Amino acid sequence: MAQHINFYKKQIEIHQHAADKLAKKLLASSLLRLAVFLVICLLVYVFWGNTQVIISSIIGGIALFVFLVSRHSDLKYKSDKQKAIIKLNQTEIDVMQSRQFQDLPDGSEFEVPNHDYAQDIDLFGRGSFFQYLNRTALYEGTKKLVGILLANDIESIQQKQEAVQELAEKVKWRQEFSATASLVKTTESSTTIVNWFKEYKRFVPRFIKWLSPVFSILSIAVIIGYALGLVSEFQLLLWLIVGILITGIYLKKINLLSGSVSKIQDTFHQYHQLLGMLENEEFSSEIMAAKKQAIRTESKKASQIFREFSKAIDALDQRNNILFGIFGNGFLLWDLRQSLKLENWIATYGLQVENWFGVIEITDAYNSLGNFRFNHPEYSFPKINPVEKGISATQLAHPLLHPQKRVANDFHIDDKEFFIVTGANMAGKSTFLRTVSLQIVMSNIGLPVCAENCQYTPIKLITSMRTSDSLNDDESYFFSELKRLKYIVNRIQQDRYFIILDEILKGTNSTDKANGSKKFVRKLVRSHSTGIIATHDLSLCEITAELPQVKNHYFDAEIINDELHFDYRFKNGICQNMNASFLLRKMEIVDE
Repeated sequence: MAQHINFYKKQIEIHQHAADKLAKKLLASSLLRLAVFLVICLLVYVFWGNTQVIISSIIGGIALFVFLVSRHSDLKYKSDKQKAIIKLNQTEIDVMQSRQFQDLPDGSEFEVPNHDYAQDIDLFGRGSFFQYLNRTALYEGTKKLVGILLANDIESIQQKQEAVQELAEKVKWRQEFSATASLVKTTESSTTIVNWFKEYKRFVPRFIKWLSPVFSILSIAVIIGYALGLVSEFQLLLWLIVGILITGIYLKKINLLSGSVSKIQDTFHQYHQLLGMLENEEFSSEIMAAKKQAIRTESKKASQIFREFSKAIDALDQRNNILFGIFGNGFLLWDLRQSLKLENWIATYGLQVENWFGVIEITDAYNSLGNFRFNHPEYSFPKINPVEKGISATQLAHPLLHPQKRVANDFHIDDKEFFIVTGANMAGKSTFLRTVSLQIVMSNIGLPVCAENCQYTPIKLITSMRTSDSLNDDESYFFSELKRLKYIVNRIQQDRYFIILDEILKGTNSTDKANGSKKFVRKLVRSHSTGIIATHDLSLCEITAELPQVKNHYFDAEIINDELHFDYRFKNGICQNMNASFLLRKMEIVDE
């Protein structure tokens, strides 16, 4: 851990130095723009009355000022990017050093009430695994990461592991990618943008393709003629008005187009750089190499294609400068020229945008997985068993527990086996269930797990640990629990699942609970499923006498010197020590 913290601190030092240099350049750039403005004002003042000099100074000054604004924007962007990288490194230090991640996005909006396992294992919400794992910079990338976590997908795990490991080693590249992505400021989702491209109807006439350059050449000739005294001010003004009128015919539609593309301007400005980073990086893992291949085209690089669109948006955006808007449209038919460029781009590449967006967003998601691996080199990638052998892990622990405080356990369960886990209150049963659940989820998405080593046969997960009643649906707790168990029964008829249950049938009396629980365990065993059931009902442990596939395990608690002690160790057998009475007396809830 210390090595990684030192790495992050070094990165902060490097990028802070670069940010300081850029801050000086930004100051100089601001002063230069002010100087140009003052010079233009001075020329107007000195040559007041000389229309030729004044107009020439204003036109030349505007051109120079536009260039300086563009240069300043580039410097500002580079400065913001350095600050973003600094922030990324500081976040990792905070998480690793003091485990401060509760202020990061917790993904509460992605909670799924009836998912196979999401609610039971604290996948989303404050203090969740998502909050600890997530480093996505794009909202659509976040959704891709959520999709990975919820997929319950057991395919291509080896390939997933290779991609995660490869990205873990490309730490500087990942940070550059994330910093660039973090600067995307847009109110429109990629889905909205894609749909807009699909539905767009062009309006710029085809003849503008030749009219615009011809009109621009003639405009230059008119301006030169005016400077030489061959064209009068009235003729110059008349030509300007003609250009404005031609543009004005399509002004309403140009405004609509400009408003639409301005909302996605930042997206394309950043995305073309992200595509360029993918194109210029070498990948050996199958998944990442396939993503890189997906953005290749026969003629141009996807990054170049995106850059062309971004530049066309920037060019059209110059119309918002009132002086440039007047002279640019009057002499160059600027708005129509840039609108035509945008429409031609949409017609040629609009339908490919969805695929290119997808590659960027899944890379953003996988960067979080790679970052997790980089921060946990001591974790182990599960070895995949080609045959159904269950799960075997040495020193398995929950990744969200503090490394200095957590207790790890060895865990081995054969395929088609069931464990009945008993134990005193607070002895560690529920934590153990979530540890095993999260190990399965992490393994299936290609992450290393918090264990010295692990082997498993890929299997989907389904749980029932946090059933609640529903006042809105007029459901009792017991009925809600029955619905969840019915859901599980239906699922295991369709596919192989690892089932984890915590205290089933709590909503009925003890006798009914015991009988019902035994019947349900028998059904699960007959389905050839694998799993764990935690319970306080010791009578359920008796079922091992009739079902050899069921094994008893427990977590213990001891009372030493009138104090309760837990070792949080996973043991074979049935728990004999319960602590409810002791706790009631200790907390002075009851007298005896």
